[in-house]
Amino acid sequence: MGLMDVLLGRSKPVPPNLDQLFALPSAAITLEAATDFMPTGVGSVCFRAVEGRAFSDIEKDVTELLAMGESKAPAKVTADSFGFTWVVVTHDPEDSEGLVTDLHAVNSSLEAGGFGPQLLCTILGFKDASGPLGLVYLYKRGTFYPFAPRAGQRRDNATELRVRGVLSDDLKIEPDLGRWFPVWGAPGL
Repeated sequence: MGLMDVLLGRSKPVPPNLDQLFALPSAAITLEAATDFMPTGVGSVCFRAVEGRAFSDIEKDVTELLAMGESKAPAKVTADSFGFTWVVVTHDPEDSEGLVTDLHAVNSSLEAGGFGPQLLCTILGFKDASGPLGLVYLYKRGTFYPFAPRAGQRRDNATELRVRGVLSDDLKIEPDLGRWFPVWGAPGL
């Protein structure tokens, strides 16, 4: 940080800490105990795809890595209507630890391949009688937030705030509600 940054009140961005993803299994237990939300066994990593062989090789390596791993979790690469690419990993709903480990491996592989700037978020899916819930990890902020989509591209803000309160001791929750971006059409939600 330079002198002008200090004078203008700019701060250095928080570097991402992918190991924070390993807090999700205990947060899932807390969420189950305090609410009716249950894990779906689906998680996903969102990134901006780039053209080129190096990126397609990393994508291929990630899906092969997951298929050969201990869990042999099926991984699917999809694109959404906004032009983002998703690696979707599915596990047994009771295996949150394995799912988070695989999501961490996807993020780490992309980061190690030099594609860290393209990583956007990681989502772990939950559901209850009222609908889905995603715990979203913002890669560039190093924070989490709950996202509760409902029909007609609406959000259940009351549920999101309730989940924030429940998980505030388990996860580093994003304090700026303006950064709780809707992730419409995210796989697994």
